[in-house]
Amino acid sequence: MRDKILIISIQNSRYVWREDPLRQFSVLGLPVHIHENYLDWLAQRLQTNQGTHVVTINAEMTMQARKNPDLAKVINNAELVVPDGSGIVLYLRSQGKKIDRCPGIELAEQVVQIAAQQQSRIFLIGGAPNVVDTVVDGWRQKWTDIAIAGMSHGYFDDLLEQQICEQLQSSQPDLILVGLGVPRQELWIQKYRHLSPDAVWIGVGGSFDVWSGIKDRAPEWFSKNHLEWLYRLYQEPWRWRRMLSLPQFVWCVTKESLFNRQ
Repeated sequence: MRDKILIISIQNSRYVWREDPLRQFSVLGLPVHIHENYLDWLAQRLQTNQGTHVVTINAEMTMQARKNPDLAKVINNAELVVPDGSGIVLYLRSQGKKIDRCPGIELAEQVVQIAAQQQSRIFLIGGAPNVVDTVVDGWRQKWTDIAIAGMSHGYFDDLLEQQICEQLQSSQPDLILVGLGVPRQELWIQKYRHLSPDAVWIGVGGSFDVWSGIKDRAPEWFSKNHLEWLYRLYQEPWRWRRMLSLPQFVWCVTKESLFNRQ
């Protein structure tokens, strides 16, 4: 089932199964799922080989999807859309929803840890040449039994892309991390998901750069005060045009809220 997962508990030496549904809410026509523990939900999907596409949505992606029907379709079809951006969280809170931000980079790393512990096969795609190699070297030091099914940088041509696809089909990894940036990674996952249909696919954006040590995450104070975007702008001033999506998002959700109250 797309929006439910079976959780096992043991009572009086018997296995008891219960349905733990995802709650879905709409933000400018796009789904956002709310769950008490996204990691447990994903861990169960991973363990039971239930193919899953994870989208980590923020205000910028939302505004891109309004202009890109293909991206909007992918988001609507994803099994899990987590609230990665502060704008998404603050809007849903303003609508009375109890929700906390779920940083995609943290969720992805926690899933990697679970995959490493149970020796699920992991495939990494994205980043500049040698970046994913550095990431894997670091993970192998942390988790000596981690199973890497394959890896590739994200600057591939048609020939290399074909080789990646052949590797995905032959190795059938359990967890696939794709860091190609938005919307390329979401569209790429949708296009090639059929090659490993039972895998958990996560679009991780620029997470490989952080995991490799090339870039730093925002200090905790920025994250707690919903200002991580400001720290990213400080690190990458060239992003200023992309940051214009933030006030556009605020305007759109405000307009929609006022319209719905009429």
